[in-house]
Amino acid sequence: MKSLPLYKMIQEDIRYLIRTGQLRPGDRVPSETELAEQYHVSKITTKNALNGLAEEGILVRQRGKGTFVNHIPKDIPSMGGHKGLIGLILPSMKTKVDQRIINAIEQYVRKNGYHLLIKITQESSLEESKAIEDLLQLRVKGLIIFPIEQEMYNNDILRLSLNRFPLVLIDRYLKEIETYSVSADNVDGSYQAVKHFISQGHQQIAFVTMEVTNSVTADRALGFEKAFLERTLSINKNLWCVVSIADMAVGKGSSIIQEFLMHHPEITAVFTGNAELTRITLRAMKHLNLPNEQRPELISFDQSDLAEVSYIKQNVEEMCRVTVELLLEQIHGTYLPRRVFIPVILFH
Repeated sequence: MKSLPLYKMIQEDIRYLIRTGQLRPGDRVPSETELAEQYHVSKITTKNALNGLAEEGILVRQRGKGTFVNHIPKDIPSMGGHKGLIGLILPSMKTKVDQRIINAIEQYVRKNGYHLLIKITQESSLEESKAIEDLLQLRVKGLIIFPIEQEMYNNDILRLSLNRFPLVLIDRYLKEIETYSVSADNVDGSYQAVKHFISQGHQQIAFVTMEVTNSVTADRALGFEKAFLERTLSINKNLWCVVSIADMAVGKGSSIIQEFLMHHPEITAVFTGNAELTRITLRAMKHLNLPNEQRPELISFDQSDLAEVSYIKQNVEEMCRVTVELLLEQIHGTYLPRRVFIPVILFH
């Protein structure tokens, strides 16, 4: 940015303050004199900066009163031959879903004339906050965030939502906060899996899941319950194996699931909440040395790359397309926050 003319640097800073909600419609912006002192430039330079933004319709200049934000601009031109930067924040790149999200988001961002900046938080709330701060300092026009696994959402995400900074949460949503989000239809996915088990005559159906810390795990549990309740069958939650994030992190997940299966030989079918749990569960079944015909039938949420396991398939590409579409909607000046759920299918 240092190569820009001084008046353009001032304009870019004001645009940034508007995008991040630090300057809202109707707010007064610093005067020519105040900007001249702040940037150590002449009043002619600051006058050119403010007049230019007023000509674009971003600011309104009122004689004797000052200069005010007119509206959030529908398209703020950016330097460098593209429309601007968009930030993507992910907790990891461990799974194929993570990789597919990056590939699809980058494709749709580029197709719409923007460049993508990516930050990986390693499931750390501190790194998530730092990633948000870093991307805002780089003056991204909007953020796509895949929140980390934790019970409470990051305050920086809440602040972005309250400030109406262009933001879409992907894969998860805020339960009490009105914001944009796009995720798979986790309730229906679990419902389809358990409904299939029940239609095959299974009643002793286990649910292997992570502890409920976000909308994903909560919705998948709701879908499991829905399939039973719809048929007025009682739910035996003794057959729910809930693994904590801490136990998974230190490698205890496999022994916990193996012990669970050993103590419940009545189980004839198992629905697992994600691909990692599926791989661990199948490994635990094999360690019990059960003949193949006596092993519980297994369905996974997400593909586990195990040929013998059916799974609920997410349409990741469509999730990403809609995510970028909703982000651009905000960048262009429309703010109608909503949750979008992308349909899933049971893949045999």
